[in-house]
Amino acid sequence: MALKSSPAVLGMLTRLSRRSFATSKALASKPVTVRDALNQAIDEEMERDEKVFVLGEEVAQYDGAYKVTRGLWKKYGDKRVIDTPITEAGFAGIAVGAAFAGLKPICEFMTFNFSMQAIDHIINSAAKTFYMSAGTVPVPIVFRGPNGAASGVAAQHSQCFGAWYSHCPGLKVLMPYSAEDAKGLLKAAIRDPDPVVMLEDEIMYGIPFPMSDEAQSKDFVLPIGKAKVEREGRHITLVCAGRGTDTALKAAEQLAGSKGIECEVVNLRTIRPMDFDTIARSIAKTHHLITVEQGWPQSGIGAEICARVMESPSFFELDAPVWRVCGADVPMPYARTLEAHAVPGPADVVDAVTSVLGNKISAVQAQ
Repeated sequence: MALKSSPAVLGMLTRLSRRSFATSKALASKPVTVRDALNQAIDEEMERDEKVFVLGEEVAQYDGAYKVTRGLWKKYGDKRVIDTPITEAGFAGIAVGAAFAGLKPICEFMTFNFSMQAIDHIINSAAKTFYMSAGTVPVPIVFRGPNGAASGVAAQHSQCFGAWYSHCPGLKVLMPYSAEDAKGLLKAAIRDPDPVVMLEDEIMYGIPFPMSDEAQSKDFVLPIGKAKVEREGRHITLVCAGRGTDTALKAAEQLAGSKGIECEVVNLRTIRPMDFDTIARSIAKTHHLITVEQGWPQSGIGAEICARVMESPSFFELDAPVWRVCGADVPMPYARTLEAHAVPGPADVVDAVTSVLGNKISAVQAQ
């Protein structure tokens, strides 16, 4: 004889089943640092495709300046993990030439500040050749390494190049935040037929993030040009990328706890091509926008987002002007106390949110 369950019992069973699924999913994930996620991505793609190789300063016998290439030289040998002289112009040119010839180089800069030595190869050779050859010469190359402010390394090691490289057609520009971002985006970059600039954050390398079994599988690849909503919210949108996402999330947590303001945090992941559709959908929901970045304000990523909002129907969704939270408009100071004021922190985002919402805050909380 079949037993009929009441709606209340069925509801309880459904809730228990969802909770069990969530618990099992949480148990399936384990913490992985951004550094190890990048290492996984390179290892898996080198194993998958023998045309993939790595070159740069100290990437082989020393296991990489930041240990991203740890163990790869021992596994793949001198021909596929290549230590270069300290000459960015030299090894970047070799890498671009190898891409012309059909190989898939991963060119590591010890810091993107030093990529200025190689910018002719990155822009004039890698970015423009597919177009100038009428599509006959693809350039499948990845330029990657730490970007932006580190800690106590002064102006010549602390610049963000997101705005610089995203200005140039022919390049795809990625800026990962989490371990999942790092692995999925790097694998996508290596497989992409076009030149990709992967801007990582030195300070984020050692930070562990939960990664599911799916994210740790060899088939895990994230789409280039697709943002991720890291936190749902209804009062204001925070658009960010890289370490700026960490800053925005901390500010969002603080605002939710102290003021009841729910921020929607949009992690761009890709700076070029930019997923403006996700930004527009969020603005239509919150009607307020703040951009968060570590780069300088003039001609920055936030400035580009503001311009696109002004030129689109999203402008008419806004209830207040857009606010940019950026790095200070000065070369990065060496002194730690001054550096702390030059890099935007959660408190700066909190102040910006309070300013943008203004006298509407009390009304928002009452809703």
